[in-house]
Amino acid sequence: MLPRRPLIAVDGPAASGKGTIARALAGHFGVSHLDTGKLYRVVGLMVRLAGGDPADPVAAVAAAERLDAALLDDPDLMSAANAASASIVSAHPGVRAALLARQHAFAAAPAGAVLDGRDIGTVIAPDAPAKLFVTAAVEVRAARRAAELTRAGRALPLDVVLADIRARDARDSGRTAAPLTRAADAVLLDTSKLSIAEAVARAIALVEARLRSS
Repeated sequence: MLPRRPLIAVDGPAASGKGTIARALAGHFGVSHLDTGKLYRVVGLMVRLAGGDPADPVAAVAAAERLDAALLDDPDLMSAANAASASIVSAHPGVRAALLARQHAFAAAPAGAVLDGRDIGTVIAPDAPAKLFVTAAVEVRAARRAAELTRAGRALPLDVVLADIRARDARDSGRTAAPLTRAADAVLLDTSKLSIAEAVARAIALVEARLRSS
């Protein structure tokens, strides 16, 4: 029998498929979903719109403390330029601290929740009974992101996207504040050779097994 309050943590690097999988898990289990990466994208966008530098911790923290949720629907939110800004602002400890309470509150929802990001299983919801670490080969992830950008009308050369993905991986894994890392009790799901349907089906099976044994 599954728990009455399924809390599911999904972590992984950029373009690994974690967002798609997290949304599918939320739909399958009937709980809310939070893409925590979008919070950092909003912070990065706020800094950019104000003419600031995402590398400036003062500007980044100020943006995080007055997070404008209306920007979650801004068309520039998912651009490659803003993805880079989000990765930069997310390395500031003060930004992560400013967004922590919002994420903790979402994870504490009585009905359960699915959160995806880079530090869900290690920092935001370390006690989650089901944790996935979703990954894929960097070349596969770059091809996915390039195709996504093309569909959105923001095409970039594959080598540019690959370099950006590698740079983001380095920043996310190398930062001192809540670096991207697989939680000790997270199940690894490599989506390199899986279709979306196969990856989702595998994720659901893995999470159900974890929830039943918790």
